Amino acid sequence: MTLSPAFLDELRARVTLSSVIAPHVKLTRAGREWKACCPFHNEKTPSFTVNDEKHFYHCFGCGAHGDAIRFLTDNRGLPFMDAVKELAASAGMEVPAPDPRSRARAERQATLHDVMAAAQGWFAEQLDSIEGAEARAYCQRRGIGAAAIKRFGIGFAPDRRNGLRKALAEHTDAKLIECGLLIQVEEKEPYDRFRGRLMIPIRDARGRVIGFGGRILGAGEPKYLNSPETPLFDKGSTLYNLDRASPASRAAKRLIVVEGYMDVIGLDRGGITEVVAPNGTALTERQLELLWRLDPSPILCFDGDAAGEKAAIRAATRALPLLGAERTLSFIALPEGQDPDDLVNAGGRDAVEALLQAPEPLVDRLWRHERDSGPLATPEQRAGLRQRLLAHAASIGDRSLSQLYRDEWMDRFSALTRRTSPAFSPNAPQQRPGSFVRGRGFVPPEPPASAEARAIGASGVDPHTARALAAGLARFPDLVVEEAGILAALPFADPAAERLKRRLLDEALRRGSLDSAALAPILDEADIARLLEGALGGFGKGFSFNRSDTDPVQAQADLRAVIELLGARHEIAQGLAEVASRLLDDPEAISEQHRLLLANQETTKRLADYSASD
Repeated sequence: MTLSPAFLDELRARVTLSSVIAPHVKLTRAGREWKACCPFHNEKTPSFTVNDEKHFYHCFGCGAHGDAIRFLTDNRGLPFMDAVKELAASAGMEVPAPDPRSRARAERQATLHDVMAAAQGWFAEQLDSIEGAEARAYCQRRGIGAAAIKRFGIGFAPDRRNGLRKALAEHTDAKLIECGLLIQVEEKEPYDRFRGRLMIPIRDARGRVIGFGGRILGAGEPKYLNSPETPLFDKGSTLYNLDRASPASRAAKRLIVVEGYMDVIGLDRGGITEVVAPNGTALTERQLELLWRLDPSPILCFDGDAAGEKAAIRAATRALPLLGAERTLSFIALPEGQDPDDLVNAGGRDAVEALLQAPEPLVDRLWRHERDSGPLATPEQRAGLRQRLLAHAASIGDRSLSQLYRDEWMDRFSALTRRTSPAFSPNAPQQRPGSFVRGRGFVPPEPPASAEARAIGASGVDPHTARALAAGLARFPDLVVEEAGILAALPFADPAAERLKRRLLDEALRRGSLDSAALAPILDEADIARLLEGALGGFGKGFSFNRSDTDPVQAQADLRAVIELLGARHEIAQGLAEVASRLLDDPEAISEQHRLLLANQETTKRLADYSASD
């Protein structure tokens, strides 16, 4: 629905801006304006001004600026139309009617909101009744006092089939069924959905009750029963406590996501109010969008058990396709077996704040999960880790960010491989030459000179191999994207091959993929064309991936293996150079250098398997 500029201007003129802001910010008169500490950033000296005559607010500290509508959308997190409707109601204005179908839907929803408000009021009354004794005792055990009960609107549904139905008799059964409060089975009498449960209202961004979560008090399943999908309640598109957490998150400069309702209430008891929870399900893409509207890096604080770990990783992988420069997640790991409520009970707010000081970035959380998900003793196990990491990086929709994740993980993978490969193991047989000298025992050989160690792979890929590799990449351009991290760090000694590699990388990163249209102008360049003609016509055919008699699938696999082996050898060269600088000062450097030399020999031997002469 589109609103005319004339209507919006009249709405701003009729609303006194300070009266909109005053319920949320302590204003002090300053001449013809009002002053306050800014609600959008933490400050001790007021720099936030409100001008009723000009109908705008402005903060000289953080630059926040806007009108009454903007304040409700930015400070309270209301959707634009909800903000307009709220202001129009306070100003006695009618919002222009939408088309007939939209109007009918809005009127129907307004009626349903009345039903839900009445239900919440009745549940709250029952908590104070004789039947609510068990529910009150439960709240007491959980440390939920009278103030929190009122703040969250907590109530109780008696264990009766028609308690709510009779109490809300002024509303039709059809309305109660549509709100999800009654269950209708075929032609039988409808009955109350919630019975014998502590009732926790779920509100929308405007604070209106749209659904309930009911926690069972005795034995039985399910532990939590939520409202079904209704015209008001879409559990995958709403977040519990969103109405209270929106302004709190702006003041705290953070947003915390927990697993369930009681976790939100538990952290609130510890004085942390910028907290939301999904409604009994895993985080959805729509809920992630809601989170990012409030904070670019919400902190996920899930239970310290296997289920909490699973929920965190599920959220992380679901977020990957949606990530961007200002859209990510971070995580804190709770002590094993504890939930946020336990943490508050054990150490109060300080215990929670200690964890929140250093949340774990998404890139680290996924790396740690995949690295620790199984052993890495064999090449196959390490290949599995690499494959999983590459799949995660490939699922990121932002191609430049995808490449950065890939590079980061491949750097860590390479370092990990050096530590976990048997060739690098401190306990592996050394097999180094040496001699026994009478009176001295075994004397190791002199270490290679630093220059020799640095020379291994220091010049990058030799010209012959570089030209063959460039020809292979032209045949299988998909590998340019897949192996971009290694190729970018791997210098080619042949200038034409290096130029072709760089052109392919630039085009792949710009487009996210390579096709014939992108390749044609690159491959037609004179020096590159000569390179390819020579490689495919003669010297490059010594490699399996450039021979016409090699199955294309096998050829692509061989090219991938050669790239990764060359990358490993280049990293070994860098390791040798680093070790060489420590030979005089570090007694263990000689042993480490020898292990690297053995690994280099093994890598070179494996490369030879792919480059046998015709």
